[in-house]
Amino acid sequence: MLPLLTAPQIREADAYTIANEPISSIDLMERAAKAFVGWFLNHFPDKKKTITVYCGTGNNGGDGLAIARMLDDHQYKKLKVKVARFSDKASDDFNANLKRLRQTGIPITEIRPGDSFTSDESGVIIDALLGTGLNKPLEGDYKKLVSHINSLGKTVVAVDVPTGFFSEGEIPANTLALRTDLVITFQQPKINFLLPESAEWIECWEAVNIGIDEKFVHSLKSPYQAVEEKDIRRLLRPRHKFTNKGTYGHALLVAGQEETMGAALLSAAACSYAGAGLTTACVPKSGLNALNSYMPELMAIVRNGAEIPLIEWGKFSSIGIGPGLGKTEESMALFADILSNCKRPMVIDADALNLLAQYRELWSGIPENSILTPHMKEFDRLFGEHTSWWQRIQTGLQKAKELKLYILLKNDYTIVITPGGAVYFNTTGNAAMATGGMGDVLTGVITSLLAQKYSPEKACIIGAYIHGKAGDELALTNKLNVVMPGQVLVRLPTTMAKLMA
Repeated sequence: MLPLLTAPQIREADAYTIANEPISSIDLMERAAKAFVGWFLNHFPDKKKTITVYCGTGNNGGDGLAIARMLDDHQYKKLKVKVARFSDKASDDFNANLKRLRQTGIPITEIRPGDSFTSDESGVIIDALLGTGLNKPLEGDYKKLVSHINSLGKTVVAVDVPTGFFSEGEIPANTLALRTDLVITFQQPKINFLLPESAEWIECWEAVNIGIDEKFVHSLKSPYQAVEEKDIRRLLRPRHKFTNKGTYGHALLVAGQEETMGAALLSAAACSYAGAGLTTACVPKSGLNALNSYMPELMAIVRNGAEIPLIEWGKFSSIGIGPGLGKTEESMALFADILSNCKRPMVIDADALNLLAQYRELWSGIPENSILTPHMKEFDRLFGEHTSWWQRIQTGLQKAKELKLYILLKNDYTIVITPGGAVYFNTTGNAAMATGGMGDVLTGVITSLLAQKYSPEKACIIGAYIHGKAGDELALTNKLNVVMPGQVLVRLPTTMAKLMA
């Protein structure tokens, strides 16, 4: 897993690297600038384009000065540097890099408090005004300057963090930050890059390695982690000789109503495609023909309203409940009956989550280590209204520990929150997957992994990753603008095979 660090932890990691590599702070700054420029060269190859680098007087500004000098070395000749002298303070590394920059002949303009801002004809603006140390909203001259740059409508590339943007923590209402087309950030993404609030200020980001001591970074034990492909390759278990359908478990999906059988079909099919040895769908009698014609490999238990035939509950390795189930009293009675009979961890999604929000008495029956899979609105119905995603994560940490449950909070970077206090950000998936039924497929995948004896934590992490990865492969390989849930579930065995190879 890639640890995601808070601003104080980033400074701690920098200091450790400087002391123990050993490397001087200005040489580490040089390394960071070189990594930035290496990425910039490949994506902004037009060396005739005018570029203005806006620098503060701290270390982020020092990065900007070094970047300007290196771009000059690479024959970008239409360079300008503007230094915001809004304070008498300047870091030693900023001063050293300013001295180096003066030797290049690049025009340097200083902006003083109260100065009026002129128009900027540059094609690209590089933002190196403020770094990760920001702990309060912009005010005064910095606020005016950022408003001015935003008004220019230029292509903006930020160094590490956009000016005014909080790298972690709750972003206050009415925050002003620099709107950036690209952030080239150092070592790993900042936590708030992975939350929807970032969309207002960050079009996209790229993390570049600057050689921070990785062992020390892991020793900081950040609760926030990004899931990488190598993690999934390590966690996924290939199938071996002399195994059979019994080896891979028997999953039960309780889903669907007469009008919502599609959700039941998608979740049950996904469960089978993700590798469960046997998959049974518990559906209303009206949905039986649809189930048999859609996928004959699926078995069925036919229910009559809230009544289920006598079932040997112990034969099921995992249970998923909710897709298309409905929110009627009949559905509530069905859910309550299942909770009273099944004591192993289950996957609770969609209408089952809505039933939990409506009938609070159901909570006491949820088995420990079960998995809730809400989207934002479902999460708020369960746990109260929230005004930010950072708030939701903090509530999720509290509730996961209190209720001894796993919470998979759906998002562009789906968030898995564990009872042990870990927060995992999934790094696969794309906007082409924003279609109805995609969550039903994910429920089936996680239920399948539970049936195959993956722990609830691993089932969440792997399930979210392979679900998004299958969608990524479809969108990229077939150049699809929209990826349908049925395509994703069929793709799953290929995606898993590649990861196991």
